[in-house]
Parts: sequence; structure tokens; C-alpha cells
Amino acid sequence: MSDYLVKALAYEGQVRAFAVRSTETVGEAQRRHHTWPVASAALGRAMSAGVMMGAMVKGEDKITIKIEGNGPLGPLLVDSNAKGEVRGYVTHPQVHFESNAQGKLDVRRGVGTEGTLTVVKDIGMRENFSGQVPIVSGELGEDFTYYFVTSEQTPSSVGVGVLVNDDNSILAAGGFIIQLMPGTDEETIAAIEERLSHIEPVSTMIEKGLTPEEILQSVLGKDQVNFLEKMDVSFTCTCSKERFGNAIISLGKEEIADMIEKEGSAEAQCHFCNEAYHYNKEELEAFKQEAK
Repeated sequence: MSDYLVKALAYEGQVRAFAVRSTETVGEAQRRHHTWPVASAALGRAMSAGVMMGAMVKGEDKITIKIEGNGPLGPLLVDSNAKGEVRGYVTHPQVHFESNAQGKLDVRRGVGTEGTLTVVKDIGMRENFSGQVPIVSGELGEDFTYYFVTSEQTPSSVGVGVLVNDDNSILAAGGFIIQLMPGTDEETIAAIEERLSHIEPVSTMIEKGLTPEEILQSVLGKDQVNFLEKMDVSFTCTCSKERFGNAIISLGKEEIADMIEKEGSAEAQCHFCNEAYHYNKEELEAFKQEAK
């Protein structure tokens, strides 16, 4: 099954909902960055939340999420857009610990319990929208929930999960976001809270083969969900040799001449996808001609 997300309304339009299967997408990030299990779980949770948040914007709008905790993983960065495309990286990908007291991957210890979660929305305006909240858990699902409630004043529940195989590959990944619209009645709120208190972890649901549609039906009730849209999801990076070449040109003639003299070549590596781009002496000479 390929990765995809769904958008839905529930309880006669009182609730907005998203769910995603992101197993292959997170798996691609794991392969590119050679992440160990705790790092994979943290990055995968952030990417799953990020791609659903990308589905909340329109057109060419973009979302950037930065999680800066005091744990050994260091900052995590995720980019997503309205097309189901997402990319991300963690500063220290080779981080892992023994399972926590619940027998789960200890994401909280990796991320840390102090720091900030920042969301920047590029919606094509002169200034971007930016919201920042303190990390309240380090498990990330609760942190995104807190972000929505505090920064966007939208009561929400965010569930994200990643399961990792013994060989470090990704067994299952995905998530859901449930949001109450203004004026949601108390009866609906109570019904959702009751269901949320009894659901299985989202990664377990995906491992069992539940689709994003079935995840939302499990969370909200089968007869309550009205599906609106289905969107493919993928790990997609916007980097290219041309883009990095333009960045080299922007360094100026002197800097490029210094590169040619000292190294005779150059290499640039993308943080997001780990792709490396090589430039030989002839290419650098051409860049020098273009540079100011």
C-alpha cells in the first residue's frame, strides 16, 4: 500500500480530521539519513504531523517545523506543502536508548523535555506566519496538540507513531489530527474524548493494516466520518545541482577562486535528503565567470 492521507469532516461538520499512512515516506528518510530507532521515531512522528499540517494549507503554501529540545537528537527540521510532499532531518541521527518503562521507543529522552516547537507558514505574503510553543512532553504528539491549542487556538488531538524493525527499517508509521471547529457541542466533545481514551496506538493500527480511513473511523466512529479528499504522500526534496550551483555563484568571484586554487573542486550536501552534488574545476570556473 502506498502512502496517502485523507481529509474528512465528522459529527455533521463540527470536527475536522486528517489521517496519514507514512510508512514508506518515513522509511525513505530512515534510509537516507541512516537513523537509529529513537531518531527514526522522532523524525517519523514529526514528518507525519508535518505532512498533515501541509494538507491544511493551499496552493503553493509551505510549512516548516523546527523542534529544538534539550535531548541528544538536537534540532529536527521538517518541510511540507499542500501537495503531500514532505522532507526532514534530525541533527544527530544515530541516537538510540533502551525502551522506556512502557516498552516503547524513548522519544522523550531523545528530543528532551525542554525547548521549543516552532511552526512557520509561508502563505505567499510578505511576512510568514510563525507560531512557537514550549515543548511540554517530548513525545511530540502531545507537543503538536499543545501547539494547535495555544498558537492556533484550535482544540485538537494529535496522534503520531512509528514502529521500527530489528534491522532499523520502518515497520509502520502514520498519524491523525482531530480538530474541533468553533461551536462544537459538549455532547460531541465528550463522545470524542471517550473514544480517544480507548483507541490503540496509531502505529499499531497501521501495523494491523488499517487504512487512514479506518483509523479515523476507529477514532471518531464509523458512521460519523465524511471523507472529503485523498492525497498521495511522499518524501520529496526540492534540492538540485542547479540550486546548489546558484548558491556557490552567490559566494562571489573571490570565494570561488579560492575554492579552485585550494581544492580544485567542490561538493555540496543537502541536509534534508543527504544527496551530494559534485562540481569539478571546469564547473567552478564557469561559476566564477557568472559571479560578481
